[in-house]
Formats: sequence, structure tokens, C-alpha cells
Amino acid sequence: MSSMSTPPNPVTDKAVWENVVQHYPEANFLQSWNWGVFHEQLGHPVTRLVWEENSRPVAVASAVKETAKRGTYLTIAGGPLLDWSQPAVVNRVMTDLRSLGQAERVDFIRFRPQVVNSPTVAALLNEVGAKPSPMHVTADITVTVDLSKSLDELMASFRKSTRYEVRRAEKEGITVRRSTDPADIDLMYQDQLALAKKHNFVPFSHQFWAKQFAAFAADDQVELFHAELNGERLASAFILYYNQEAVYHYGTSTAANGKLPGSYACQWAVIQRAKERGCQRYNLWGIAPPNQPNHRFAGVTTFKTGFSEQVTEFVPAHDLPISWKYQPINWFESLRRKARKL
Repeated sequence: MSSMSTPPNPVTDKAVWENVVQHYPEANFLQSWNWGVFHEQLGHPVTRLVWEENSRPVAVASAVKETAKRGTYLTIAGGPLLDWSQPAVVNRVMTDLRSLGQAERVDFIRFRPQVVNSPTVAALLNEVGAKPSPMHVTADITVTVDLSKSLDELMASFRKSTRYEVRRAEKEGITVRRSTDPADIDLMYQDQLALAKKHNFVPFSHQFWAKQFAAFAADDQVELFHAELNGERLASAFILYYNQEAVYHYGTSTAANGKLPGSYACQWAVIQRAKERGCQRYNLWGIAPPNQPNHRFAGVTTFKTGFSEQVTEFVPAHDLPISWKYQPINWFESLRRKARKL
């Protein structure tokens, strides 16, 4: 391909894909080859596209095809990856994505770009016909720990109450066990079921966690952490490693953790391990926007921001309407979002 006017060809080679994606510093696991593998194992077709100009990549997007009762759509989480200061590139990518959506006979394309939110990007998306989505795709606002700092510097940067809990965990004798054993997914899953029952939310399926773990384990890109006291599990973390970043993708805790700092011990162990692995940053994943006590991440926001004040707000999810069905789907999802307080 020598021109942006040439439609992108699907990439079917893992090495080619990874080589292109990791040239984008902002790229995380959501656009990785293995995230696509995970979805393929769930039965969701994946299309990976690379746009080139003068034989050089200028944009990439991994799109997952999902079918639900409300309609069929493509999801691009953490992408597309491109230079958002280039309107011509943005316009071409969106045009080609529309063509892909029509070829795949979907009702819309939902994407959450890996770019910091700004009026400029919002205006650009509006110009290409993208609509703010009524639903989220992944975490829009995240907290990141700068791992270039020493452990002493990191500890000093924590909120006072966070430092206290990390040190209390050590005094209490709480230990953290690191694991790559698929059987430990079962432990986290059981803890998740108990939390879902207590807090009345819909849990991920066992298959969802197990297949995701397996996809990333194949390349040593995932580890589980379990904080324990006298053999009793207090809290666990599902950590993904990609593009010099560690990500706290899922976490669980048990009733025994209620009065103990197991979750703090877990995070401190992850930070130390991520530094060992050469990661430059630790992404604690989603937090709630200010003054939204009913947000799905409201309960963990104070906990996560105790480890860092470095908050990044990405452009929220947007939709590219493809079929006439999009508008009724949008109305339905808007109502459901309010009903479920998502």
C-alpha cells in the first residue's frame, strides 16, 4: 500500500501486528494481538487493520464483532490508534471503518480512542459523524503510577492513609502470592460471585476470565496476585502486562478483607513486580468522574487514587451509525444505562 486512498488490508500475522501496534506509546492490551485471540476464542470474529501512507503505518484498529439481542456491532476498544492531530487520517480511517461496518452488516461501530479527551478531538469526531455512545466500552478515566520512581519515592507519594495501610499489612503479617496457575482463576471467580451477590451486579463468566487468562498467559503477559493471612485469601488482582505497562484489569476481595488491608498489600506487591519486569507505568484502571457517587467505579476511586494523583481522561466511547437500527438501539441503551446506573 502506498497511499491512504487504498483500503487497508486485514493483518493475519501476529508478528506484523505487534510490530506496528507497539510503535504507539499509548497502545495498551486492548489493541494487542492476544486481546483479539481472547475474543476469537469466545466466538467473536476479529478484524485487524493497518493503514499505510508511503509504505509507513499511520493507523491501526482491531475490531471485534459482537452480536446481541439489540443488534450487531463492531467494538474497537482503546483504538483506533492514530495521530489525532491529522484530520485527513482521521477522516480516511472513519470512512474505511464505515465500509467495513457495511461489509460486516453491522448496525454500528463503537470505539473508545486511546487519546486524551479534548474539545479538538471531540469536534473532529463530530465532523466525521461519530456520536457520543450511550454505553461505555472500557474505562474512560484511569489512574497511573509512574514506575520510573524508586520504591521509596513511590511510597512517599502515596496518600498518607494509603502508606499507613501498606505498612499495616506488613505488620499484620499479610503475604502476597504470585501465580500463573489457571486453577487460581477459579478462586477469583468464586470471590467475584460472592461480591456480585453482595453488591448486586452482573459478574463476568468463568469462561470470560479463563479464556482471557489463557490468551495472555501464552506470552507471559498475565499474573495473578493473592493477598493472604494465615492461608486465608483476602484480596486478588488480575494483572496484564503489555507495551511496558502493567494493568490492574480485575480485582476481587473476600469478607475477611473487610477489616484487613489485603487489597493494599496486593497493590504494593504488584507495583514492585511491575518494576522488576521493567514496566514504565502501572495503570490502576477505571475510576469515577468527579461528583458521580453512583458511577460503576465510585466504590474503588478513593482506594486507587491513594496510590497516585496522575489521572488521565480519555475520549469517551463514540458510535459510528451504520444501519437504520442504530437510533432505536441508542434509545434502548440510554434507558438501560439509567436503569442500571451504569
